[in-house]
This record gives sequence, structure tokens and C-alpha cells, in this order.
Amino acid sequence: FVFLHGFYAEEDLVRSLASMSTKERIKAIQKLPETMRIKREIRNKVLKEITKKSRRRGAQRSCCTQCLQGAAVSFRRFGNTLSEYFHLLRVWHKTLKIIGAEFGTSVLSYFVFLKWLINFNIFSFLINFSFITIPQFLAAEPNNLSFTGLELFTGAGYFQQTVLYYGFYTNATISKIENGPSYNMQLAYIFTVGIYFVICFLILLFSMAKSFSRNFTNPQAFSVNSSKLLCTWDFNITNQKAVKLKQKNLSTQIKEGLTEVNKEVINFSVKERVLRIAIHLFAWVASLGAAAAACTGVYFLSINNLELFMKGHRNDLESQAAMLVLPVIASLLNTLIPFFFSWLGHLEKFQTPGQHIYVTITRNIILKMSIVGILCYYWLNIVATSDSQCWETLIGQDIYRLVIVDFIFCLFGSFFGEFLRRIIGTTVCLSLGLPEFDIGRNVLDLIYAQTLTWIGILFSPLLPSIQMTAFFIVFFVKKVSLMRNCQPPRKIWRTSQMMTSFIFLLFCPSFLGVLSVIGVTVWRLKPSEECGPFRGLSSMYAAISEWIQILQNYTASKWVVWIYYNLITSELFFFILSTIVLIVTYLYWQIIQGRKTMIKLLHKQINN
Repeated sequence: FVFLHGFYAEEDLVRSLASMSTKERIKAIQKLPETMRIKREIRNKVLKEITKKSRRRGAQRSCCTQCLQGAAVSFRRFGNTLSEYFHLLRVWHKTLKIIGAEFGTSVLSYFVFLKWLINFNIFSFLINFSFITIPQFLAAEPNNLSFTGLELFTGAGYFQQTVLYYGFYTNATISKIENGPSYNMQLAYIFTVGIYFVICFLILLFSMAKSFSRNFTNPQAFSVNSSKLLCTWDFNITNQKAVKLKQKNLSTQIKEGLTEVNKEVINFSVKERVLRIAIHLFAWVASLGAAAAACTGVYFLSINNLELFMKGHRNDLESQAAMLVLPVIASLLNTLIPFFFSWLGHLEKFQTPGQHIYVTITRNIILKMSIVGILCYYWLNIVATSDSQCWETLIGQDIYRLVIVDFIFCLFGSFFGEFLRRIIGTTVCLSLGLPEFDIGRNVLDLIYAQTLTWIGILFSPLLPSIQMTAFFIVFFVKKVSLMRNCQPPRKIWRTSQMMTSFIFLLFCPSFLGVLSVIGVTVWRLKPSEECGPFRGLSSMYAAISEWIQILQNYTASKWVVWIYYNLITSELFFFILSTIVLIVTYLYWQIIQGRKTMIKLLHKQINN
């Protein structure tokens, strides 16, 4: 021991290493300037010393200490076993790996987004079920209506007198014990929905920020491409299937990286540019015209649908079946017109698949959000002012039918758009070949369905559970259809920013549009007189105003009254808050721009 002989004898060195923690001991032995043989000898002596100390301590330990340590070990083993079982329950973990290896990140982004929406709806269901539905079970009256089975599609009949709809919930204060704790259903309903949307706003905001920072400002995007080939293999993988899957995944990632490096800029002649501009103009005029025609048809159908609503209270099977006309036509338009948009995209012949997908998504979002806007106008201006006994339940039934029929048409889209397309491309017209997975159309189907769920939460609190089940089925149907019917994209490309774009589209215009609809319903519209927790009030928001007036009589609740009048209802507070948010956003934007510039400079230095 050349370096350490002046400070420690061999025994002192072993004792000092034995007193260290495991990590510190490993680092200290690694830093010794000795050969591997001497380091192994030192390590063995240290382990013997630790064993001797543990035996001495074990002899001195009491029975109680040994029991506690045994219980701790058992608890740790139980926790590890439980975590393994939870890992097995993540049914989509292996599926996502296979999809990423076979079809690349562009198709994988759709399934990641779908999995994110499933988790989102599970959270929504738990909140509404815990704070709205469970208390209502305590005050629920027996349902005397008969169940025919058609209610699964129409949402009317038997379901009308269940916790599925707004009109079934009581406006009373629920209390099962005299002079015991009570539950104000009005406040529970409006605060649960309000807090839920605040949480959704924050989740979407932080998800966008996290995805943006990971995909747009990720330093790995500027890393040397050879590192993907030389430094990404995991040598812990020993299973043969896992090795093949990892090889496919790595191969796809390298192809995507090479596609970005080998981008070709095509120079068109003046005649070709004019022709391309004319084709783009024709495609946009045709797509906007199709969207306008679809919205016109939905509007006139919705006007006729109100008469069927009013007749539906007779529980006549024919009138209930006739209620499916509007959702079937709306879903049919939402299914067929996107195929037309995809054909227009192929006609335009974009230079990159990314341009094709983003243009298709833009056209689909215009179509679907326009149809949702027409339906919201119909619900808030026609149904809400009609002579129906419970217009909130009527809107809830309408949204329920739209969700169910849209789910059915989504499954039909996989059958006709992918399965039949594969049959035609492999038997009738061989030049077509296998179809590619249409990311734009499928993503907008998810955003449209989630938008309907958000709007319907106020009128049907258990709607997230239905949408959660539908998304779960769609995940596996789309996975099977993808594996059996579709081929990988002909042009492989990397889509690091696509998940960010999906969440942004879900936030704006979808979520922000839903907030405006919910705001008008809560603040402007008068609730029904004969049903729901807000019956007899001038508006749903009036329940909070009346509660604040009651709190003014209690000294202990003065701080709640002060917050309500000085913060929540104060325009000045929100003006100052908005100004601060804009300033902070601007500062962060400048920081991001500075980091991007620094990353580019460092990238140039690496190349040099």
C-alpha cells in the first residue's frame, strides 16, 4: 500500500471501511491506487469484519428488536411483491413498446395520448362518484320504471330515474342522523364540478409545460447521432423476445434520426408552384364547405330532435328509437368527412408526413368543434328555454347518446377504414397495398369524445365512467386493428412534438370552449323548477351567493366571506393576477430563447 501506508495500517484501513455505508465503501475501494487482486482482498477482509460486528450486535439484541427487524423485512418483501403485481396490471406497458418498435413514434403518440385520456377519465369518475353520487345513494328513492335494454343506447326510460342524470339529484341537505353531520347537495354539486375543472385546467397546463420542456427544449435533440447507435443498448436484457423488441425499437429510432438528417429540399418551378397553390386552395375550400354543410344539417336535425324529446316522456319505444337520429347523423358526418379530408391530403402531396398530419388535424378540428358549437347553441338557447320539465336531463340524455353512438362509429371506423381497406388492398386492387394508420383522424375522434364528456359532466356526473370504458375498449380494438391491418408509415419520421400538440388541441379550443359553455350554464341559465339540486334558484351560481350570506352571520367564517368579496368577485384581483402571469410567462419565454441560443452555440462547438 504505497499511498496509504503513511496514514493507516492495514487493520485500521479495514475497520474504517467497515464503518462506512455501502455506497461510500464501494467508492473508497474503487479509488484505491491498487490492482484488482489487492482490492478484492481488501473487500473480502472488510466483509469479514462486518460479519463479525453483526454477530456481536446480534448477541446483544433483544427479542423485541429482532421482531421489529423481522417485521420490517417482511413488510419490505410484501411491498416489492405488491409493486410487481401492479407492474403486471399495467396492461398497455408491453403493448406500447411493441407499437413503438413496429410503427415508430408517430403511431405510438396516438396510443400514449389515449392511455393519458383513460387515466384522466378514471380521475374524473373517482371525484364525481365520491362527492356527488355516493351521497345521493343515501337519499335516493326506488326506481319504478321498467328496464327494456333500449336504454343502453337512448339513455332514456329507466336511466331517467337514476344517478346518471342531473334531474335525479336532490336539492335537500342529506342527514341520516338527527342533530348529526349533514351534507349540502347544492354546494357539493357545484363545488365538485368547479374544483374538478380547476384541477383539469392545472393538469392540462402542467402536462403541456412538461411535454414542451421535454420535446421542444430537450438537449438530447442536439446530441451526436452516433450516440443513438453506440450508447443506448441495455446489457441487462437477456430475454430473447425483449432483445428482438429492443433491436426493432432501436432500428426504428435510428431510421427516424437519419430521416431528419437527410431531409431534401425540393425546388419547384413556377408552374408547379402555381399548380400546388391551386390544389391547396381547392382542398381548403372543399374541406370548409363540407364542414359548413355538416353544421347546417346538424342544426336543422337538432331543431326536429327537440320535438322527439318532448314526446319521449311517454316511454314509447318508437319515440326513443327516433331520438337516435341526431347522434347517428352527427357521428356519421364525423366519421365519413374525415376520410374525405384524408383523401384531400393525399391529393395535395405534402413534402413531409408531418405537414399532412397537421393539416388533416386542423381540418378535422374545424369540423368537429363546429358541430359541437352548433350542438351547444341548440342546448343552451333552445332546449334550456323550452317547456320541458327538466331540460338539464334532456341535455344529459342527448350527450349520452352522442357518446355511445360515437363510440360505436369509432369501432365501425376501424372495421371499414382499416379492415376492409386491407382486404381491398390485398385482393382486389393490389397497387393500394396495406393502409397506414390515420393519426389525424383517430386523434380528433378522441378529442371530440373527451369534449362531449366535459360538457356532459354537469348534466350527467357519471359520464366519465362511460367514456373511460369506451376508451379502454378502443385502445385494444385499435391495437389489434393496427397490428393486423396496417403497415408502418412509408416515410419514417420522428414526432417528438406531437404529444405536446395533442394536449394543446385538447386544451384549446376543446377545454376552453367547454369552460365557456359551463360558465354560461352556471351563471346565466335558470335551472328547472321541478328537478335537480338547484331547483327554485335563479341560477346555479345563486347557491354559492346564498351560502355566503349565511356565513356572514358566523364570526368564525368571516375570512371566507372576505375572500369571496375581495378576491373571487373582484375584477381588480383577476386583472393583477393576469398581469403577473403574463410577466412571468414573458420572462420564462426569454429564458427559453436564451437556452435555445446557448444550445445551438454548444452544438456548433461540438461539431467543430
